[in-house]
Amino acid sequence: VQLQASGGGLVQAGGSLRLSCAASGRTFSSSATGWFRQAPGKEREFVAAITWNGPAIYYADSVKGRFTISRDNATVYLQMNSLKPEDTAVYYCAARNTFHRATMQRASAYNYWGRGTLVTVSS
Repeated sequence: VQLQASGGGLVQAGGSLRLSCAASGRTFSSSATGWFRQAPGKEREFVAAITWNGPAIYYADSVKGRFTISRDNATVYLQMNSLKPEDTAVYYCAARNTFHRATMQRASAYNYWGRGTLVTVSS
């Protein structure tokens, strides 16, 4: 599975961006896709995830009510509204072969990763 993230950029606080994660290759082997982010000097953290079946959707508490994850065939989107300066980070999409709710937020549980896309929110 190959993943390509896009849609990052510079936006003012309160603004919106939509990230896209296009999957190719053996996409049928993937059970869920997630978004993670990593700010300078910080560890990579979970943002949101969506399963292929259901789908079931999960969000980090820090983005609930502001971000929306969705899927259209092999592309997963992350609509980000009401952006804050603390949302500034490199955003990565990732896919995993198996689904376990208990590990949905664990980066090490994801098998495939795309290159990140930078989101910068100015105050």
